[in-house]
Amino acid sequence: MENTALHFLSYSKAKNIVFDLMALLAIYLVPAVLHILSFPVYYLEPMRIMLILAIVHTTKKNSYLIALTLPIFSLLISTHPSLVKTSLITIELLFNVWLYFFISQKITNKFFSMFISILLSKMSYYLIKILLVNTSIISGDVVATPIYIQIIMLFVLSGYIYFFESSVQKKQE
Repeated sequence: MENTALHFLSYSKAKNIVFDLMALLAIYLVPAVLHILSFPVYYLEPMRIMLILAIVHTTKKNSYLIALTLPIFSLLISTHPSLVKTSLITIELLFNVWLYFFISQKITNKFFSMFISILLSKMSYYLIKILLVNTSIISGDVVATPIYIQIIMLFVLSGYIYFFESSVQKKQE
């Protein structure tokens, strides 16, 4: 007798579900890791890392789902960041996904597509954050993660997609 559950859940859907669960687990564990390590793990932008992994290894639709749900999940699990900052991060990540796929249609170089999409989404994030700080809707420093770390992460994450795409092309040849 055939197992109909196997036919209901395609490999692609199962891969997305496993990825989503791993992403949520990673975000869930970040606050615990922060307490153990003296290095502030949020400097490495774990949500953006999971977003880039979703873009590279899952579907466009799933990438949007990750961008939408990870900040909300983080807020619900750890009550951090605040609702306003969670909304701001969600907007930034959604914009990052949209920009990446939009730019990828215009430019074939995945490194530059990712680089530009991260850069423009971060710029929009900081413009909105400056507005929110200046209007006292949120408090604190505008830049929490040192710029040099953000630049390093920009190159690392863009480089990841470049090397992944390069390895896929080599396998196809």
